[in-house]
Amino acid sequence: MALNIIVCAKQVVDPETPASAFRIDPATKQVVPAQGIPPVVNGFDENAVEAALQIKEASSDATITVLSVGSGFVMDVMKKPLSMGADQLILVDDPAVGNLDAFGTATALAEAIRKIGEYDLILCGRQASDWDNAMVPLGIAEILGLPCITIAQKIEVSDDGVTVHKALSDGYEVVKAGFPTVVTITNELGEPRYPTLRGIMTASRKTPTVWDASEVGLSHDQLSHKLNLAELYIPESDTDCEFIEGEDDADSGRLLALKLREARLI
Repeated sequence: MALNIIVCAKQVVDPETPASAFRIDPATKQVVPAQGIPPVVNGFDENAVEAALQIKEASSDATITVLSVGSGFVMDVMKKPLSMGADQLILVDDPAVGNLDAFGTATALAEAIRKIGEYDLILCGRQASDWDNAMVPLGIAEILGLPCITIAQKIEVSDDGVTVHKALSDGYEVVKAGFPTVVTITNELGEPRYPTLRGIMTASRKTPTVWDASEVGLSHDQLSHKLNLAELYIPESDTDCEFIEGEDDADSGRLLALKLREARLI
Protein backbone atom coordinates (compact mmCIF):
# COMPACT_ATOMS: atom_id res chain seq x y z
CA MET A 1 0.00 0.00 0.00
CA ALA A 2 1.13 3.56 -0.69
CA LEU A 3 1.97 5.19 2.63
CA ASN A 4 2.75 8.85 3.26
CA ILE A 5 4.77 9.31 6.44
CA ILE A 6 5.60 12.70 7.98
CA VAL A 7 8.35 12.82 10.59
CA CYS A 8 8.54 15.96 12.73
CA ALA A 9 12.11 16.86 13.67
CA LYS A 10 13.65 19.65 15.71
CA GLN A 11 17.05 21.31 15.61
CA VAL A 12 18.31 21.55 19.20
CA VAL A 13 21.37 22.55 21.16
CA ASP A 14 23.75 19.60 21.36
CA PRO A 15 22.93 17.90 24.70
CA GLU A 16 26.62 16.92 24.93
CA THR A 17 27.60 20.60 25.22
CA PRO A 18 29.99 20.94 28.20
CA ALA A 19 28.50 22.73 31.19
CA SER A 20 31.35 25.25 31.03
CA ALA A 21 30.21 26.32 27.53
CA PHE A 22 26.51 26.55 28.37
CA ARG A 23 25.19 30.12 28.51
CA ILE A 24 21.79 31.77 28.93
CA ASP A 25 20.77 35.28 27.89
CA PRO A 26 18.60 36.44 30.84
CA ALA A 27 17.17 39.33 28.81
CA THR A 28 15.74 37.16 26.02
CA LYS A 29 15.39 34.05 28.24
CA GLN A 30 17.08 31.93 25.59
CA VAL A 31 20.05 29.60 25.43
CA VAL A 32 23.07 31.16 23.74
CA PRO A 33 24.59 28.74 21.18
CA ALA A 34 28.07 27.69 22.25
CA GLN A 35 30.92 28.77 20.00
CA GLY A 36 32.24 25.95 17.84
CA ILE A 37 29.54 23.44 18.88
CA PRO A 38 26.91 23.00 16.13
CA PRO A 39 23.31 22.08 16.90
CA VAL A 40 21.97 18.59 16.27
CA VAL A 41 18.72 16.90 15.30
CA ASN A 42 16.85 15.96 18.44
CA GLY A 43 17.85 12.40 19.33
CA PHE A 44 14.30 11.10 19.82
CA ASP A 45 13.39 12.56 16.41
CA GLU A 46 16.20 10.49 14.89
CA ASN A 47 14.49 7.48 16.48
CA ALA A 48 11.30 8.56 14.70
CA VAL A 49 13.19 8.73 11.39
CA GLU A 50 14.53 5.24 12.06
CA ALA A 51 10.98 3.98 12.71
CA ALA A 52 9.82 5.49 9.41
CA LEU A 53 12.71 3.88 7.54
CA GLN A 54 11.94 0.48 9.04
CA ILE A 55 8.33 0.85 7.90
CA LYS A 56 9.50 1.82 4.42
CA GLU A 57 11.79 -1.21 4.25
CA ALA A 58 8.89 -3.47 5.19
CA SER A 59 6.56 -1.70 2.74
CA SER A 60 8.58 -0.33 -0.17
CA ASP A 61 5.75 1.89 -1.42
CA ALA A 62 6.20 4.54 1.27
CA THR A 63 7.32 8.18 1.16
CA ILE A 64 9.02 9.84 4.14
CA THR A 65 8.79 13.61 4.51
CA VAL A 66 10.75 15.26 7.34
CA LEU A 67 9.18 18.48 8.63
CA SER A 68 10.71 21.10 10.93
CA VAL A 69 9.79 24.62 12.07
CA GLY A 70 12.20 27.23 13.42
CA SER A 71 14.82 29.70 12.26
CA GLY A 72 18.57 29.73 11.81
CA PHE A 73 18.67 26.18 10.50
CA VAL A 74 22.09 24.63 9.88
CA MET A 75 21.47 22.82 6.62
CA ASP A 76 24.12 20.15 7.11
CA VAL A 77 22.44 19.28 10.40
CA MET A 78 18.88 19.23 9.11
CA LYS A 79 19.86 17.14 6.09
CA LYS A 80 20.90 14.24 8.31
CA PRO A 81 17.46 12.54 8.05
CA LEU A 82 17.84 12.73 4.26
CA SER A 83 21.24 11.07 4.47
CA MET A 84 19.67 8.36 6.64
CA GLY A 85 17.16 7.64 3.85
CA ALA A 86 14.21 10.05 4.11
CA ASP A 87 12.79 11.24 0.78
CA GLN A 88 12.25 14.95 1.30
CA LEU A 89 12.77 17.76 3.80
CA ILE A 90 10.40 20.67 4.40
CA LEU A 91 11.45 23.59 6.60
CA VAL A 92 9.21 26.35 7.91
CA ASP A 93 12.04 28.86 8.32
CA ASP A 94 10.93 32.21 9.71
CA PRO A 95 11.92 34.40 12.69
CA ALA A 96 8.23 34.36 13.63
CA VAL A 97 8.49 30.65 14.46
CA GLY A 98 12.00 30.77 15.92
CA ASN A 99 11.07 30.97 19.60
CA LEU A 100 7.68 29.36 20.11
CA ASP A 101 6.19 27.69 23.14
CA ALA A 102 4.80 24.15 22.86
CA PHE A 103 1.37 25.34 21.73
CA GLY A 104 2.82 27.59 19.03
CA THR A 105 5.13 24.82 17.80
CA ALA A 106 2.26 22.34 17.62
CA THR A 107 0.14 24.90 15.75
CA ALA A 108 2.90 25.68 13.24
CA LEU A 109 3.58 21.99 12.58
CA ALA A 110 -0.13 21.19 12.27
CA GLU A 111 -0.68 23.96 9.72
CA ALA A 112 2.37 22.84 7.75
CA ILE A 113 1.02 19.27 7.77
CA ARG A 114 -2.30 20.56 6.45
CA LYS A 115 -0.41 22.34 3.66
CA ILE A 116 1.44 19.11 2.79
CA GLY A 117 -2.00 17.56 2.39
CA GLU A 118 -1.59 13.82 2.07
CA TYR A 119 -0.45 11.89 5.12
CA ASP A 120 -1.23 8.55 6.72
CA LEU A 121 1.18 8.52 9.64
CA ILE A 122 2.81 11.32 11.64
CA LEU A 123 5.83 10.26 13.67
CA CYS A 124 7.50 12.38 16.35
CA GLY A 125 10.18 11.80 18.94
CA ARG A 126 8.72 11.23 22.38
CA GLN A 127 10.12 14.60 23.53
CA ALA A 128 12.78 17.16 22.66
CA SER A 129 16.08 17.20 24.50
CA ASP A 130 16.01 20.96 25.09
CA TRP A 131 12.74 21.42 27.03
CA ASP A 132 11.65 17.78 27.62
CA ASN A 133 7.98 18.83 27.57
CA ALA A 134 6.62 15.98 25.40
CA MET A 135 3.63 18.24 24.64
CA VAL A 136 4.02 19.04 20.94
CA PRO A 137 2.95 15.65 19.45
CA LEU A 138 -0.17 15.66 21.61
CA GLY A 139 -0.91 19.21 20.46
CA ILE A 140 -0.53 18.23 16.80
CA ALA A 141 -2.97 15.34 17.28
CA GLU A 142 -5.48 17.58 19.08
CA ILE A 143 -5.35 20.32 16.45
CA LEU A 144 -5.70 17.88 13.55
CA GLY A 145 -8.31 15.75 15.34
CA LEU A 146 -6.22 12.57 15.21
CA PRO A 147 -5.56 9.74 17.64
CA CYS A 148 -2.15 9.76 19.31
CA ILE A 149 -0.16 6.79 20.63
CA THR A 150 2.82 7.70 22.78
CA ILE A 151 6.18 6.12 23.67
CA ALA A 152 6.25 3.49 20.91
CA GLN A 153 9.12 1.00 21.14
CA LYS A 154 7.87 -0.95 18.12
CA ILE A 155 5.51 -0.04 15.29
CA GLU A 156 4.03 -2.12 12.49
CA VAL A 157 1.66 -1.08 9.72
CA SER A 158 -1.05 -2.96 7.84
CA ASP A 159 -3.72 -1.98 5.35
CA ASP A 160 -6.10 -0.85 8.10
CA GLY A 161 -3.74 1.00 10.46
CA VAL A 162 -0.85 0.71 12.89
CA THR A 163 -0.03 -1.69 15.71
CA VAL A 164 2.21 -0.19 18.37
CA HIS A 165 4.07 -1.67 21.32
CA LYS A 166 3.77 1.15 23.85
CA ALA A 167 6.57 1.11 26.43
CA LEU A 168 5.58 0.86 30.09
CA SER A 169 7.69 0.83 33.24
CA ASP A 170 7.13 -2.92 33.66
CA GLY A 171 6.75 -4.07 30.04
CA TYR A 172 4.62 -2.90 27.14
CA GLU A 173 1.04 -2.82 25.92
CA VAL A 174 -0.20 -3.34 22.37
CA VAL A 175 -2.27 -0.49 20.95
CA LYS A 176 -3.92 -0.29 17.53
CA ALA A 177 -5.20 2.72 15.59
CA GLY A 178 -6.43 3.43 12.07
CA PHE A 179 -4.99 5.90 9.58
CA PRO A 180 -4.17 8.72 9.92
CA THR A 181 -2.64 8.78 13.38
CA VAL A 182 0.17 10.36 15.39
CA VAL A 183 2.76 8.13 17.08
CA THR A 184 5.63 9.24 19.32
CA ILE A 185 8.77 7.10 19.24
CA THR A 186 11.06 6.31 22.17
CA ASN A 187 14.73 5.38 22.07
CA GLU A 188 13.78 1.82 23.05
CA LEU A 189 12.97 1.32 19.37
CA GLY A 190 16.72 0.98 18.84
CA GLU A 191 19.71 3.03 17.71
CA PRO A 192 19.12 5.18 14.61
CA ARG A 193 21.20 4.04 11.65
CA TYR A 194 24.32 5.93 10.66
CA PRO A 195 24.20 7.72 7.30
CA THR A 196 26.18 5.92 4.62
CA LEU A 197 28.53 7.73 2.26
CA ARG A 198 26.04 7.11 -0.54
CA GLY A 199 23.26 8.52 1.63
CA ILE A 200 25.29 11.63 2.43
CA MET A 201 26.02 12.21 -1.26
CA THR A 202 22.35 11.71 -2.17
CA ALA A 203 21.27 14.16 0.55
CA SER A 204 23.77 16.77 -0.67
CA ARG A 205 22.01 16.82 -4.05
CA LYS A 206 18.55 17.32 -2.56
CA THR A 207 17.16 20.81 -2.06
CA PRO A 208 14.80 21.22 0.91
CA THR A 209 11.45 22.93 0.43
CA VAL A 210 11.43 26.14 2.49
CA TRP A 211 8.25 27.97 3.52
CA ASP A 212 7.84 31.10 5.59
CA ALA A 213 5.07 31.56 8.16
CA SER A 214 2.75 33.35 5.74
CA GLU A 215 2.98 30.56 3.17
CA VAL A 216 1.76 28.12 5.81
CA GLY A 217 -1.08 30.49 6.74
CA LEU A 218 0.13 31.25 10.25
CA SER A 219 -1.09 34.42 11.94
CA HIS A 220 0.41 36.35 14.83
CA ASP A 221 -2.45 35.31 17.13
CA GLN A 222 -1.79 31.63 16.40
CA LEU A 223 1.87 31.99 17.33
CA SER A 224 1.47 34.16 20.43
CA HIS A 225 2.79 32.54 23.58
CA LYS A 226 0.22 30.83 25.78
CA LEU A 227 2.88 30.05 28.38
CA ASN A 228 4.67 32.84 30.21
CA LEU A 229 8.31 32.00 30.90
CA ALA A 230 9.04 33.94 34.08
CA GLU A 231 12.75 33.16 34.35
CA LEU A 232 15.39 30.98 32.73
CA TYR A 233 18.60 30.43 34.65
CA ILE A 234 21.41 27.98 35.38
CA PRO A 235 21.06 26.61 38.93
CA GLU A 236 23.96 27.44 41.20
CA SER A 237 25.53 24.64 43.16
CA ASP A 238 27.29 25.69 46.37
CA THR A 239 28.66 22.61 48.09
CA ASP A 240 31.58 21.87 50.38
CA CYS A 241 33.57 18.68 50.11
CA GLU A 242 35.52 17.34 53.07
CA PHE A 243 37.83 14.35 52.88
CA ILE A 244 37.79 12.13 55.96
CA GLU A 245 41.20 10.55 56.46
CA GLY A 246 42.20 8.01 59.09
CA GLU A 247 45.12 5.79 59.83
CA ASP A 248 43.54 3.00 57.81
CA ASP A 249 40.21 2.18 56.10
CA ALA A 250 38.60 1.10 59.37
CA ASP A 251 39.63 4.32 61.11
CA SER A 252 38.40 6.39 58.14
CA GLY A 253 35.04 4.63 58.35
CA ARG A 254 34.82 5.29 62.10
CA LEU A 255 35.61 8.98 61.65
CA LEU A 256 33.09 9.26 58.82
CA ALA A 257 30.39 7.68 60.98
CA LEU A 258 31.14 10.16 63.79
CA LYS A 259 30.94 13.06 61.34
CA LEU A 260 27.61 11.88 59.96
CA ARG A 261 26.26 11.36 63.47
CA GLU A 262 27.27 14.90 64.43
CA ALA A 263 25.37 16.19 61.40
CA ARG A 264 22.42 13.97 62.40
CA LEU A 265 22.47 12.23 59.05
CA ILE A 266 22.58 8.77 60.63
